[in-house]
Amino acid sequence: MSEVKAKKYLGQHFLTDESIALRIVESLSPTTSSVLEVGPGMGILTKYLIANAYPDFRVVEIDRESVAYLHHHFPNLHVVEGDFLKIDLTTMFQEPFALIGNFPYNISSQILFRVYDCRNQIPEVVGMFQKEVAERVAAKPGSKTYGILSVLLSAFYDIEYLFTVPPHVFNPPPQVQSAVIRLRRNSVTTLECDEKLFLHVVKAGFNQRRKTLRNALRQLVLPLDNLPSPTLAKRAEQLSVADFVELTQKLTP
Repeated sequence: MSEVKAKKYLGQHFLTDESIALRIVESLSPTTSSVLEVGPGMGILTKYLIANAYPDFRVVEIDRESVAYLHHHFPNLHVVEGDFLKIDLTTMFQEPFALIGNFPYNISSQILFRVYDCRNQIPEVVGMFQKEVAERVAAKPGSKTYGILSVLLSAFYDIEYLFTVPPHVFNPPPQVQSAVIRLRRNSVTTLECDEKLFLHVVKAGFNQRRKTLRNALRQLVLPLDNLPSPTLAKRAEQLSVADFVELTQKLTP
């Protein structure tokens, strides 16, 4: 498979602008010691990450041609060949690690859900995403782009939209704008509610976001009669993380 065809197949557009690559790497906290890069491709971020001499730096890459390229050009690099969504992160690092990458756009939401699931392992994320996804993650309550990932990730991370990246700095150029965001773990360790139910409530609310919560939450078969009418009259996009926590508390059987 040719390089360009491989990129299209994987849903990835490889960055070619060195200044942007360096800017992304410099967005990681200077105290970071363990780093995992997802989808390094031809290594435009990788070489700058290697230069930072992290005590523990690894990359995970699924494309065999890219893996061969990385082994050839960075012989001392720890390359994990596999799918980030499937590898066992609990045994990969002995301590928390930062996640970085020009993430494949076709699985970017899945990567972020994995971050949420592994939030106690991943204190920081710096990544390139489709601009629409980046805006959704960084959105605040009341915004039309505010959604499931906005709530789940902001419950445990401070999220910053860093900068927008134009299409022409990629090969092949995507049909959309891109953006870099940073997530840094906040001080919240657990939510003051049933976290599994919290997840179900958030997803149910946004899966039918045009409906009021009274109608959107009916699928959960929970005691909605215990909720005050003003809450049920709202839509999911109007609720903050604290509001969703309070809602979950009231819905707990």
